[in-house]
Amino acid sequence: MKILTNYIRSSFEELSKVVWPTKNQAVKLTIIVLVFCLIVAVVLGVVDYAFGYGYNYLLKLTS
Repeated sequence: MKILTNYIRSSFEELSKVVWPTKNQAVKLTIIVLVFCLIVAVVLGVVDYAFGYGYNYLLKLTS
């Protein structure tokens, strides 16, 4: 049981050392993450469309 209490105590000590972002930083970083996710979604959508188009084109060639 002592190991568990030591673990919890040291965890809280480490959390007190964390430098948390300000509200401004958190908003900016959130916007960056959302823009990056949007860009990746668009790129994956274009790649998916291109592969689907190419696959259908190949199917039409073989039939």
